[in-house]
Amino acid sequence: MAAESPTILATSGGYKPGERTRLEFNKLVHYAVDLSGVTGRAPRVAHVGTASGDQRWFNNEVSEAGSVAGFQLTHLNLFTMPNVANVEEYLLGQDLVWVNGGSVVNLLAVWRAHGLDSIFRRVWEAGVVLAGVSAGSICWFNGGTTDSFGPELRAVDNGLGLLPYDNGVHYDSEAARRPLVHRLVAEGALGETHCTDDGVGLLYRGTELVEAVSETPGKAAYRVRLVDSGNSAAELLEERLEPTGL
Repeated sequence: MAAESPTILATSGGYKPGERTRLEFNKLVHYAVDLSGVTGRAPRVAHVGTASGDQRWFNNEVSEAGSVAGFQLTHLNLFTMPNVANVEEYLLGQDLVWVNGGSVVNLLAVWRAHGLDSIFRRVWEAGVVLAGVSAGSICWFNGGTTDSFGPELRAVDNGLGLLPYDNGVHYDSEAARRPLVHRLVAEGALGETHCTDDGVGLLYRGTELVEAVSETPGKAAYRVRLVDSGNSAAELLEERLEPTGL
């Protein structure tokens, strides 16, 4: 099943504690599945755990969450080799690709080594919904902020660029995130940056930001950019985007 247009849901959420399992999928993941338009059968969901090294123990917990949700969930593993013969064919057969968090820097390097940078563009254009959390959010943009290099947050600028913006995740839960985004945008190291509090997602149709959605009340998304103030210097503007509750 294909979405009506190329669709990305970029989030800082998607999981919750399970009743009988360690975790379950929260409303953002279910919303991402709904965006695919699938009906009459179990949704086909591919979990991609490259950013944390395809840890099999976590794959198992995601599998349990998929079973609870009623998904036909499988995993794309790239360590130590791809677990499918044709990665593009596998991804094109999914309704949703959900990319987990971890190191976005390592994720991008491994994806490029396997040609996934170009594959994901074709999969996106074909209407498979792309979504993810944290590193699985930043990867779709030009770049953003990351702790992939060490405890001190830094910019990453080599995302896949499907979305022509930058991305800030965990905007309300990690104190250094917001001021760093502000500084990097003010310096021109990041362009217009779209940010999410924990529990919030941003929906894009094509490259247009359509709306913010939230699985957690009281949270928000933000657009941070430089605007012409009429003076010699541009002014930094942070615009709060009130999300639709899921």
